[in-house]
Amino acid sequence: MKVKASLSALKQTKWYEYATRFLIGGAITVFAGLVAKKFGPTVGGLFLAFPAIFPASATLIEKHEKQRKERAGMHAGHRGQDAAALDAAGAAMGSIGLIAFAILVWFSLPRFPTWAVLAGSALAWLVVSVCVWIVCERI
Repeated sequence: MKVKASLSALKQTKWYEYATRFLIGGAITVFAGLVAKKFGPTVGGLFLAFPAIFPASATLIEKHEKQRKERAGMHAGHRGQDAAALDAAGAAMGSIGLIAFAILVWFSLPRFPTWAVLAGSALAWLVVSVCVWIVCERI
């Protein structure tokens, strides 16, 4: 399955699907805040690093793929699950980049200006995530 961006998908998404993503993402963020309040910011930060919108997105991706195949008169089969799995793989690759981001922020923040640390760490996240994606494509 080829990875591609499709702006037409924005038109296909219903308002309540955006609301679902917002609510689930917000609930996960509130949960991370409660964990941080109870167990401290280090543990809470681990939960906050979880892609908050991912669970809702994976569910909606599966639903949209099934609907698209059914509208085309085809058997949906596992296509929706495959598309959600592909999204999950992308989230995992981005999470590996997030580890690089966190390590750089952790060690650099006391020594350098905040704006420079965040810019450099964001660039590191991008580079690591893309490199992981390239390696996975070649395997």
